[in-house]
Amino acid sequence: MFKLTWRNTWRHPLRSGLTVGGMALAVLAFCLLRTVVAAWYSGVAAASPVRLITRNAISLVFRLPLSYKAKIAAIPGIVNLSYGNWFGGIYIDERNFFPQFAVYLPKYLEIHPEYGIPIDQKLELLQDRRGCVAGRQLARRYGWRRGDAIVLKGTLFPGEYRFVLRAIYTARDPTTDEGRFFFHWDYLNETMKKNFPQRADQVGWFLSEVEAPELAGPVAEKIDAQFKNSLAETLTESEAAFQMGFVSMTESLLLAIQVVSWLVIGVILVLLANTMAMSARERLGEYAVLKTMGYRPRHLAGLIMGESLMLAFMGGVLGLTLTFPMVHFFKTKLGQYFRVFPLTNATLALGLATALAVGVLAAVLPAWRASRAGIAEALRRVG
Repeated sequence: MFKLTWRNTWRHPLRSGLTVGGMALAVLAFCLLRTVVAAWYSGVAAASPVRLITRNAISLVFRLPLSYKAKIAAIPGIVNLSYGNWFGGIYIDERNFFPQFAVYLPKYLEIHPEYGIPIDQKLELLQDRRGCVAGRQLARRYGWRRGDAIVLKGTLFPGEYRFVLRAIYTARDPTTDEGRFFFHWDYLNETMKKNFPQRADQVGWFLSEVEAPELAGPVAEKIDAQFKNSLAETLTESEAAFQMGFVSMTESLLLAIQVVSWLVIGVILVLLANTMAMSARERLGEYAVLKTMGYRPRHLAGLIMGESLMLAFMGGVLGLTLTFPMVHFFKTKLGQYFRVFPLTNATLALGLATALAVGVLAAVLPAWRASRAGIAEALRRVG
C-alpha cells in the first residue's frame, strides 16, 4: 500500500511539486506570522512572577516622588527594590532608536539575573557614575566596544548626556531582550537638580522583588493602600500585567495577524483539496479495477488519504526548514523593531500539525466519494 501510494503521489511530478511548494510557502508564512505574534508577547513571556511594577495610578507619564522608596521597602515580603525612568534620548539622529532606561543599577541588576554581566565589568559599571551597560545585540548593531564614549541627546530630559560603555550584557533566556541600554539614575537626577530642580527626585516607576510568587497580589495591595488618597496615588501590578498593558495597545493588529495566518492555511487547504479531487477523478477507473480485485473501500480511502498526507508532510517539512533562515533574516534586517524574535518549538510543532491537518481535511471528501463509487458506474464514467 505504501509503495502504491508513493507512486500515485508522484505520478504527475509537476503538479505534486507545485502542491508541495505551495504547502511549504503556506507553512512558512504561518510560522513567520506566529513568530511575529510571539515576538510581540516576548516581554510578557520574559516577565518574572516575583517582580512588581509600581507606577502613578493616573498614567505612566506622571512621576512618583523618590520619597516613596523607604515606605515601599518597609512593606513585609519585599526583598529588593529599584526604580527608574524611561529616558528616550537620541543617538546621532532619530533613526537610531533603542530602549534607554535610567535605573538604580545596583539593585536593578540583582532583580534581573537574566542580564548576564561578567563580575569585572559589573564592578566597573557600578563604580563609574557615567558608566552604562548595553545588550550584546545593541552593541553589535552600532559596533560599540567597552570603553567607548556614547553621547545621547535628551528629549524628555533636555540636555546632552555623555556615557562610557562599561559593560555588555548577554541574555540568559531566549526571550530576554539584548537591545536595551541602561545607565545610573543618579547621573540623570544630578543633571535635573542643576538644570530643572522641580523635576529632580522623581521616578517613573518602582520595581519590587517579593519573596515568593504567591505574595505578589497581597504585597501589591499593600503598596497601593499605603499611598491611597495621596497627591500621587499608585497602581501596582505584576511585571506580566505591566507588559500586557503595552501589548493591548496593538491588540487589533495582533488579532489581524493571527487571522491572516489562519487564512493562509485556509487557502492552501482549498488548493490541496482541489488537487486531491482532480487525482481521484482521474483514477476513478483504477479504483473500480482495484475493487474488482478485492480491495475494500477502506483501502481506496487509505490510498487517497495517504497521498494527501504525503504531500502535506513534505510541504510542511520543507516549510519548517525554510523558516529557520527566514527567521535569521528577520533578526538581522529588522532587529531594530524585533529585538526578540523567538522561533519556539511550539510554533514549529503547530506548523507541522496544521500541515498534516490540512492533508487529512483535503482528502476526506475525495476519499469518501472514491470509496462509495460503484464499479459499473465508475467504469461507465471512464468510458
